[in-house]
Amino acid sequence: MDDTNHNSRADAEVYWRVEGSLLELTTVRPIGFFTWNAQTFSERWMKRGLVLLMAALRPLLYASNRVFATRMVHTVLRGVSRDRLELLGEEYFEYKLKPTLKINGVKELKLFMESGAKVVLVSQGLDVVMRPLAAYLGVSRLIANRMEFRDGIATGRLLEPVIRPRGVFARITGTGSDGRRDPEQLVSDLGVASVAALSAAVISASRPVVKLDRPIVDFDSSPQRGELSVRRSLAGKNVLLIGMTGFIGKVWLVNTLMDLAEIGKIYLLIRRQKSNPAQSRFEKLVEESPVFDPLSRRHGPNLGRFISERVEVVEGDVSQPGLGITTDVAEVLREKLDLVINSSGLTDFNPDLRDALATNVDAALNILEFVRESDHAGLLHLSTCYVAGTRDGRVAEKLRPDYTPIDLPDFDAEKEWKSLHGFVKSAEAKAEGAEITDELRKQAMVKEHAAKDLHGAALENQIRKNRVRWLRNYLTEAGTRRANELGWPNTYTLTKSLAESLICKFGAGLPVALVRPAIVETSIGKPFVGWNEGINTSASLSYLLGTYFRQLPTNERKRLDIIPVDSVCQGMTLIAAAIVERRNEFVYQLATSVTNPCDMRRSIELTSLAHRKHYRAQEGLEYWLRLRFDAIPVSKQRYERMSAPAQKAIIKSIQRIMAPLPLRKIPLARAERSLERVEKLIELFKPFILFNEQDFVADNIEKLSYALVPEEKDDFGYETRSLDWWDYWINIHIPALRKWTYPLIEGRPLEVRPRRKVELEPVADENVQTEGETPEVANFGVQAAKKTGTDGASWRYS
Repeated sequence: MDDTNHNSRADAEVYWRVEGSLLELTTVRPIGFFTWNAQTFSERWMKRGLVLLMAALRPLLYASNRVFATRMVHTVLRGVSRDRLELLGEEYFEYKLKPTLKINGVKELKLFMESGAKVVLVSQGLDVVMRPLAAYLGVSRLIANRMEFRDGIATGRLLEPVIRPRGVFARITGTGSDGRRDPEQLVSDLGVASVAALSAAVISASRPVVKLDRPIVDFDSSPQRGELSVRRSLAGKNVLLIGMTGFIGKVWLVNTLMDLAEIGKIYLLIRRQKSNPAQSRFEKLVEESPVFDPLSRRHGPNLGRFISERVEVVEGDVSQPGLGITTDVAEVLREKLDLVINSSGLTDFNPDLRDALATNVDAALNILEFVRESDHAGLLHLSTCYVAGTRDGRVAEKLRPDYTPIDLPDFDAEKEWKSLHGFVKSAEAKAEGAEITDELRKQAMVKEHAAKDLHGAALENQIRKNRVRWLRNYLTEAGTRRANELGWPNTYTLTKSLAESLICKFGAGLPVALVRPAIVETSIGKPFVGWNEGINTSASLSYLLGTYFRQLPTNERKRLDIIPVDSVCQGMTLIAAAIVERRNEFVYQLATSVTNPCDMRRSIELTSLAHRKHYRAQEGLEYWLRLRFDAIPVSKQRYERMSAPAQKAIIKSIQRIMAPLPLRKIPLARAERSLERVEKLIELFKPFILFNEQDFVADNIEKLSYALVPEEKDDFGYETRSLDWWDYWINIHIPALRKWTYPLIEGRPLEVRPRRKVELEPVADENVQTEGETPEVANFGVQAAKKTGTDGASWRYS
């Protein structure tokens, strides 16, 4: 670009010096917002001392050379992350600068902009402070000082050009009482080379978001050829969704009903809960769950009619052969279904081995057999990326049959599955044996027992309860132990991996896709921004980092693979279309550790900053203290030496000293129990935050997204590269957890919501009724609405 073009651009822009009398922002300097944010106590006070030193030297430095002084003042920010500076810049504007703005001046500036003027804000302050100001004023461009960052950490150097402060006599010699400056005058004030250089210094007022671009190249003989249209592929197709009452299932259902009007009937396989029929459970969810709010706003009083036309409930149980569906209903489904989506599963890390096998393995095989007996249905089975187990490195989208993380030779998944069932039967027999019964009887009759001196039926009843507890604990420990022996961190990942191997073995020739999400978290857009549910993987850890516990043992370089739930559901819809088209791969991983990585250091800091933003807006001593504590990653050794384990040891020592004294020990006992819970939580999550540096490849889903027809990319495209972790963590994810999850952790009720009134109407569907079939069979899922039973949202199966 030549000088002529630069000059014409400059003439079209009005430069507005924010330190002018209009806005009175003469205090924009870094020492005003850098406080309380060093990682350790000593670093914090060293930083404070350096800030005070710079404040003392600042007049002398500016008197000698204003550019040099500006550089020196900003060196105190060396080592501070971009994430922290951006949040602190927002805080500084919100709590320091915004109150100083002149109302009349702001109004005049906005009127000036409404007249069509192109305004550029000019300031000696950092861009992280000026961007919130620009957003508040509605200005899209600015000139400000910018820090140099390497790997997201400030080097302490300013990028060119350095915007120096005004001179001593600027208020007297400056022109334009409202802050407007001519380009030539600004060139002189700022010391830049020319008007062209001034124009080149203009930057966007929007916060920069880095997007990692990687080429999509297919070197093998992939079946994914040609364009893909989700609407065309799934038009009129009938889908059986299993696991609708879980987090992912509900979101997929609502998003599909919102975005894919072309799809045929969606059948929901829901389990009966004692006296609560499947239909009543579904109706209760529609009436109470926030996930249905967008549908309710769109259809209003016609919501019940809309859902009845598109959705039918099937009562069944995936842990039973034939999915627990009645024979006549099963025959209808086998003929009509085009796709079965299995999003069910027991997600507890270390559950009772019986429950894990029944839900994660047996159910998967029952579903596979149902698909095999169907006329033309395919299967989308939801697994997890963490079937990789305790291993490091890049995890490809390949399935190794009979896989174990420790590469155990001659391992057979089918034999292991049968062996685990055999172990369960032997454990049940052992629980009924004389040896265990005698031990349980002694436990029931010990003096310390609350129900001592039991006899007769009461004693037998207590023994029965103890037997149930003993067997559950025994099988839980056995499942965890076996998983660790084979290289998996817990029973959940063991059983999910066994299911994958068995599906591979028994599903040969069937249109099957295994979908492995990473850690599924808060939505970014659908069904609405910030939807989460239940106490999921990261909720308990993020909650812990918002308390006074701030030292998390972790590997800073390890990538925490988080993916929003609506991204997972978009991926599932793409894969569903590929299965129907018979162009699917066998394994799809839905993850971000390769496409948009966020390491543990950054995720911990973002969590801490999100808590800080919340506490900064509150009043009271408790919040004032909490926002001054930073969560930091530490080594395992430091955690054991200075955090929960060491604190628990100190409390035990105090208790031993105080034992002979007639003092109450309840506060110490309570503190000890809290520290024990922290230790157990950290131990449970160590494989995901400390060990196993894994990067999950997600190329297959990106190939599908790339193949989408252009007009469908906005609705169904899978896009995680442009996900802004700063905005997601601070403004979406943690606030969502604070609203939907933290109350459950604290034992508080969720926000009271009015219950929407929805009556699902039985609607005959002529499109799916087969010849000779009665309307009652065609609409087998519709039953009378009942208002009894438990809330399906709390069902532990996802």
